[in-house]
Amino acid sequence: MRIGKRANLILSAGMMLLSVIGMIPVFLVIMVSFSSEGSIARDGYRFLPAVFSTEAYRYLFENLGGILRSFGVTLFVTVTGSLLSLFLIATMGFAISRKEFKLGKIYAVLIILPMFFSGGLAASYAVNTQLLGLKNTIFALILPSACSSWYILIMRTYFRESIPEEVLEAAQIDGASFFAIFGRFVIPMSKPILVTIGLFEAFAYWNTWYDALLYIDSGHSSLYPLQYLLYIMQSKAEFASSSQNVTGVIEKIPTESFRMALVVLIIAPILVTYPFFHKFFVKGLTSGIGK
Repeated sequence: MRIGKRANLILSAGMMLLSVIGMIPVFLVIMVSFSSEGSIARDGYRFLPAVFSTEAYRYLFENLGGILRSFGVTLFVTVTGSLLSLFLIATMGFAISRKEFKLGKIYAVLIILPMFFSGGLAASYAVNTQLLGLKNTIFALILPSACSSWYILIMRTYFRESIPEEVLEAAQIDGASFFAIFGRFVIPMSKPILVTIGLFEAFAYWNTWYDALLYIDSGHSSLYPLQYLLYIMQSKAEFASSSQNVTGVIEKIPTESFRMALVVLIIAPILVTYPFFHKFFVKGLTSGIGK
């Protein structure tokens, strides 16, 4: 079914309008981060700052060395964790998608079970710290979240529905091994779903801070990811602001604009990198529709 020019124009205008509406909160956050604390207290959040101020960013970058170090930790965790997750998810998804793999159904059940029944926080903490010895190591920020049951099932469905069986059978007849088929044929034909899941995993690693709270002690602050460091900075700023009358501090710490500056720092890399993967992202989400 083809869409007429008028309908296409209306749909395009509607999508553009929704895009603009979706960017309004982002624009508001950026503007508030450049507002003075006094103007926020007096006038509330405004799209145009009543009093322009960079105090929040000056306060934020007073710890520039720590921020850069934590940014490096987060970047390493995001890249390494995403690649490791893709490797584990893709290999497991492809294995259980093959009909000739006799234990596929059993493994599928074992993968689904943790989605409904979890061992709990105490059990996972004991396994990661006492059994695996991950406490106060960079691996504590990577391995606990390295594999997702949900993404394995999505990958299995993609391999079954979107990879032509004839291609795999022809490669098998030509004598290609299992790993050769996976590396030379399956992976190149799975770029959309790999990019989609990779983006979701990268966003998860980029935004995580809870693993650092559990497994990284204060004596190992060099391993703090960016999100956890910013969380600590915000907590200190709010505490200092609330206790300023007791401590005798005259200058008010910009807690509201500082909070928005933290949000800008967190979402800026995502806004910059997302457009480059948008095409693969949409194709991966819509793969298999209509089959």
